[in-house]
Amino acid sequence: MADQSFLDDLRLAHVLADSADSLTMARFKALDLSVSMKPDMTEVSDADVAVEESIRRNLSRARPRDAVHGEEGDDTGWGPRRWVIDPIDGTSNFVRGVPVWATLIGLMDGPDVVVGLVSAPALGRRWWASVGGGAYTGKSLASASRLTVSGVTNVTDASLSYSSIHGWVDSGRGQQFVDLMRDCWRTRAYGDFWSYMLVAEGAVDIACEPELALHDMAALVPVVTEAGGTFTNIDGRPGPVGPGAVVTNGHLHGEVLRMLAPMEPTEELQL
Repeated sequence: MADQSFLDDLRLAHVLADSADSLTMARFKALDLSVSMKPDMTEVSDADVAVEESIRRNLSRARPRDAVHGEEGDDTGWGPRRWVIDPIDGTSNFVRGVPVWATLIGLMDGPDVVVGLVSAPALGRRWWASVGGGAYTGKSLASASRLTVSGVTNVTDASLSYSSIHGWVDSGRGQQFVDLMRDCWRTRAYGDFWSYMLVAEGAVDIACEPELALHDMAALVPVVTEAGGTFTNIDGRPGPVGPGAVVTNGHLHGEVLRMLAPMEPTEELQL
């Protein structure tokens, strides 16, 4: 099912996700959940910290030579192989009791993401992929369905998912995003990781956000691309390089990038 060169890493990612799921579900809706604000004014819970610390401990034993980059802790190690961890993508949902959140686990080899796993235990869903091995969803490596993006070829027939419009306004591309929304057949704010997994499943055709960090994106890349989709930043550069992300079924990518391109500074947002 998967490229043998990354199968052991993919199995390890599942083990790491199993442990993370146990921790997050134990703290989801906990009355004593501790939440604080980071310097960038985003929320962090005790569950975020506990999950990342657990994954780092497990990696230090299983992959002691690999580097680790996480949202909540300092970078450790060095070398071409680097694990990229977002302990809880969708922390705001997590702390409010909304079940749309996930642990993201990616493995980069040089500039490329070669393994990605997204685990959303409150939704009962998991997605994963390795380069050359295809993208899958299911309960385990042995019980999975292969993912394939949609065949929609026109923006007017496309379903678009996003997180919020505020970031697009702040990025100076608010009008472009509104125009894209108007042209699409359907728009819904599924948000965060789920938008991109729905593209990989073929249920959504376009997902985009203007501001994302490496830990937000790395695990998503192979799932989307191995399902046949395209993952670039908002300027069209492939991979989790930022700024932001534009993800499509591939057929629509050029047109979406054209519609989101910077406009003349004299043009104004028209909601």
